[in-house]
Amino acid sequence: MHEFKYRNNILCCENVSIPAIAKKVKTPFYLYSHQTLVGHFRRLKHAFRELDPLICFSMKSNSNLSVLKALLNEGAGLDIVSGGELYKAMKINAPAKKIVYASVGKKREEIEAAVKRGILFFNVESIPELALINSVAGRVKRRAEVCVRVNPEVRPATHKYIATGKKETKFGMDFKTAEWVFENSNRYPHLNIKGLHIHIGSQITESGPYVKALKKVKTFIERSRIEIKTLNIGGGLGIVYSKERPQTAAAFARAVVPILRNIKANIILEPGRFIAGNSGILVMSVVYVKQTPSRKFLIVDAGINDLIRPSLYGAYHDIRPVITNSGAPTRKADVVGPICESGDFFAKERRLPELQSGDLLAIMSAGAYGFTMASNYNARPRPPEVMVIKKRFYVVKERETYRDLIRGENIPKVLR
Repeated sequence: MHEFKYRNNILCCENVSIPAIAKKVKTPFYLYSHQTLVGHFRRLKHAFRELDPLICFSMKSNSNLSVLKALLNEGAGLDIVSGGELYKAMKINAPAKKIVYASVGKKREEIEAAVKRGILFFNVESIPELALINSVAGRVKRRAEVCVRVNPEVRPATHKYIATGKKETKFGMDFKTAEWVFENSNRYPHLNIKGLHIHIGSQITESGPYVKALKKVKTFIERSRIEIKTLNIGGGLGIVYSKERPQTAAAFARAVVPILRNIKANIILEPGRFIAGNSGILVMSVVYVKQTPSRKFLIVDAGINDLIRPSLYGAYHDIRPVITNSGAPTRKADVVGPICESGDFFAKERRLPELQSGDLLAIMSAGAYGFTMASNYNARPRPPEVMVIKKRFYVVKERETYRDLIRGENIPKVLR
């Protein structure tokens, strides 16, 4: 599942001691295992080898350039959702014909940049967006390739904030509207409308919702008699955070490949968490141990500005001491950060060994939606990102400084 394992009671990333990294980098920091990252990609690629899909890694889950480059080296494409992600993709020379662009709110300048780059597909979420892409493509004298995102009205068992295939969400078009788009494609002379896209949510641990959604798509294609060259089935495959038993890549493929085989289209997948989630951790230090009449608090030097998932989603992350004694007694404690919010916590009443100021803790499964959702709240510089490749570690993003916090700010003369 991942390459974060204890060796002689010391947590290591592959063959590198995490305390040794912490001594040089200081805490908090994100740490990625290259071997875990590419291993998950390879398993998914192997599971779907019959269909030879384009696997576009979801940049919103982790957009570190070294993470992206490692996956590009394996043959991955990229799923982007903003102009900034397109910019980062271009910085590592990602092939434009391996980039797909989702998002319900693409702006004119973002669309123009993507059209000029010649990306593979826009995943279009609405008729106004379709019209804007057509207008931009016409103005720059290009044809843009388009997949219509349909909302299959499927309710996966996941947090409501990351369930995107329900009819009440902002994502995609209903089947009736999508059919109108294909029937009236001549209204968009600068677009090639040749594909469909679905994405039903994130952290989905079973294949049932995918099977249901894909069967609806297959029925829609047959009933409306549309011709498609591409079907993008999205991402959202779940991982282990706690006691989940998510489907493996092989099990997922066994469930959906028979349906996809009959649709006869080029297949695109957009995994993010499945590839990056368990390939990263957040390493932090205990600053204080605070005992109150009712609770014990482990106050650490990371906060919700660094990893917001537990506070935002109520998400569970395993927390492990970096140096452990397997026979040591445990006590319940709240693991909390320094942010001035009651919601600044990583765990509540979690059983952990007795710890002291300076001890290291690792928040597991933090490789996806970790650093990408980090902020500078409370004027805190964002942490560095580190990657272990074979027997060495590399700082792949420097820790921000206080100077970074005020970059771009200007005080008007009238206030001076």
